[in-house]
This record gives sequence, C-alpha cells and structure tokens, in this order.
Amino acid sequence: MGNATIIFLVCVDHRLQTPMYFFIINLPFLEIWFTSSTSTKLLVILGSGRRTISQHSCFAQSHCCFALGSTEFVLLVVMSFHRYVAVCQPLCYAAIMKPQLCIHLVVAAWVMGTTLLSYRLVLLYKLTFWGSNKIHHFFCDNSPLFKLSCSDTSLLWKMDSILLSFVMLCSFCLTLAFYTGILFCIVHLPAASGRKKAFTTCSSHLTTLAIAYGSCIALYVHPSEHVSLQANGLVALLRTVLYLFLKPFIYSLRNKTVILALHEAIARATVKLFALSQCISGQQLP
Repeated sequence: MGNATIIFLVCVDHRLQTPMYFFIINLPFLEIWFTSSTSTKLLVILGSGRRTISQHSCFAQSHCCFALGSTEFVLLVVMSFHRYVAVCQPLCYAAIMKPQLCIHLVVAAWVMGTTLLSYRLVLLYKLTFWGSNKIHHFFCDNSPLFKLSCSDTSLLWKMDSILLSFVMLCSFCLTLAFYTGILFCIVHLPAASGRKKAFTTCSSHLTTLAIAYGSCIALYVHPSEHVSLQANGLVALLRTVLYLFLKPFIYSLRNKTVILALHEAIARATVKLFALSQCISGQQLP
C-alpha cells in the first residue's frame, strides 16, 4: 500500500517529479514485484490450504528474488551517487543530474540486475529432485532448494558465492564511499541546523542500508551450505518483511513534501467523492 501510494504521488504531483523521486519510485516498483513473488505467493498457498508450488514456479520465484535483489543493490549505488552530487556538488547538480543521465542510470541498473544472475535459471533446470520434496522455508531461497536436490550442487554454490559476493561487496563499497564523502561535507556545513537535519536523514538511510547489506552478506557472501535452514529463514524474514516495511517510511513518507502532496491528494479525493455523493442524492430526489 505504501509503495503504491509513493508511485501514485510522484506521478500526479509535479513537485515530486525530480531526479531524487525518479530514483526513489524505482524502489517501490521493485518491492511490489519482489513482494508479489514471495509474500503474496505464500499467502495464496496458505489461504488455499494447498501448501504446494510447482517446480517451474519455484525456479521462477528463486530467479526473480535474486534478479530483483541485484537490481536493488545497483539502484542503491545510483541513489547514493545522486545524494553525493546533491550534498557535495550543489552548484553543479543541475548540470550533472540531467534527465537523460537519470534515465540511463536507472535503465542500466535494471538491465545489470536482471541479466547478471540469469545463469542461475539455466543451472536450476539441470538439477534433479527425488525423495523428500518439502522446502523448509517460506520461499524458494537457494539454500533449502540446493539442499533438496540430489544433483551435485557444488558448482551452483561456488558460482552463487562468487557472483553474489561481487555484486553485494561492490555495491556496498561504492555506497559506503559516497556516504563517506557526504558525511565529510556535512561536517563542514556552517549551520548547525543544517548539519543536524542532514545527519538525521543520513542516519535513517544508513539504518536501512545496514539491514539490507548485513542480512544479505550474512546469507550469501560465504558458502551457504554451512548456514542452517533455521538461521537462513530468520535472516531472510528480516530482509523480506522488516526491511521492505521500513523503506517507504524512511525514503519517502517522512519527507514533508511527500506528506503535503499526500494530504492534498486525500483532500481532492474527499471533495470529489462528496460532490459525487451530492449528485447521486440529488438525482434520487422526486
């Protein structure tokens, strides 16, 4: 609900149609797809009483989760670069963050994220399964899926460990470098109120980044065969539920401009509904 609200507000309110919110709405859009492939599927399975998922759906879910996760890490680097330019190079901001560059950065993030781990889908279909077919997890994560297979999954373990480590650690180092530059600029701000506001904003962003990077690094940077399924499930739950719940509030719904746009949208909708109800009641008069 919060993600759809953010996308709607950015599309209808001209004050939010800036590079910052152009980057931000990509996260809610990504999260809607991520939630649809994991939590929504889980609710459908539990609601129907049939706790089953087909092999094709399981492989597709696994691929979507990792492709969307990789895209998010690239987007986080893009957003940290944007904040670095906005804070540290304010006079050059308009010249650097042109619409063409913003579009190119977002397209590159989505293309890199969705294609970088496409090898997984090919290798997953080469796995064979027999015997127990129970996945002790709430979605088709790699650890329970690989442990369920009777094939030799050592190649998948190694490739996942190497490529996922590359994606996450590169994203983490670049994001950390940009935020380090931002913090140095904040320290040298002349006004104490400006420093306090900037530190508050950065601290909230860094909290969500710590949850995202910390949980994923704990699960995927080292070989996952040494991680218990219980620990895997708990950390994945933190990543997919708590982190996705916090992000709309951290990145958008705490912003005064977004709150003002939301209040105005609610007021306009209320006026239109009241006028519509008046018209309907007027037509029913004899």
